[in-house]
Amino acid sequence: MERVKLFIELTRLKKPIGYMLLFWPCAWGLTLAYNFSTDIKTYLIYLILFFLGAVLMRSAGCIVNDILDRKFDEKVFRTKNRPIASKKISVTLALFYSAILCLVALLVLINFNYLTIILALASMPLAFSYPLMKRYTYWPQLFLGITFNYGLILGWTSITNEMNLIPFILYVGSIFWTLGYDTIYGFQDINDDEVIGLKSTSIKFKKNPLIFLNFSYLIFVISIFLIGILAELNYLSMIFFILIIYYLYYIQLANLNFKSPKNCFKIFKSNNLLGFIVYIGLLVGKI
Repeated sequence: MERVKLFIELTRLKKPIGYMLLFWPCAWGLTLAYNFSTDIKTYLIYLILFFLGAVLMRSAGCIVNDILDRKFDEKVFRTKNRPIASKKISVTLALFYSAILCLVALLVLINFNYLTIILALASMPLAFSYPLMKRYTYWPQLFLGITFNYGLILGWTSITNEMNLIPFILYVGSIFWTLGYDTIYGFQDINDDEVIGLKSTSIKFKKNPLIFLNFSYLIFVISIFLIGILAELNYLSMIFFILIIYYLYYIQLANLNFKSPKNCFKIFKSNNLLGFIVYIGLLVGKI
């Protein structure tokens, strides 16, 4: 049981925010592409497969992240007790766990068409190199955005088996969404990160972060409205899109306190609900 508890802690399975933020873009892309005038069975099956894939790959990604960051995690108050940093789990065992998770994720992936499989495999270097970015650039959140929202493209191609401008526009907008929420997340550890020499957009824009956050969220909002027009979503979707603007600017940014790690984490977690609102907006817009 102790091993099971450590595995759950290592993979953050008790913290669903990580894999939900990975899952929502998949659901968006799938919903945009699907023809709901046909049967809904395939849609539901694919939705479940993408959810499983998100959980598995997020878990594997957490392990790789903790292996690469174990020396830094020892020096940060919030992360010093993580299983690898605290040496409760060896690097060898952690690599074994990660390999098993990736293997199971591959079994999920092969249920899709060839284009989706190839695109998904091509994203693996991005997924596992992201933790290194904070050592060399102030833009690790950008790499996270490129990686975390990649599922939006996969959701689209799983149905259409081709690329299109529509999912790409929302993909770019979603990258800016991730830039925003992960910058907020980064303010939890900003003091420790500066001491040990790690970089982030939180540090880069620490003097006036609201300008950067407003800009990032604005790009996301514009991309959503463009999608509504290009995908010819019905007028009901606009109600949800207006709710997205309210949620971003009046629930998140208006209540953000950069000096409070608890507040930053609370605002960061609220993006799970935002992802759900976008999903429902797209779903209503298509049906």
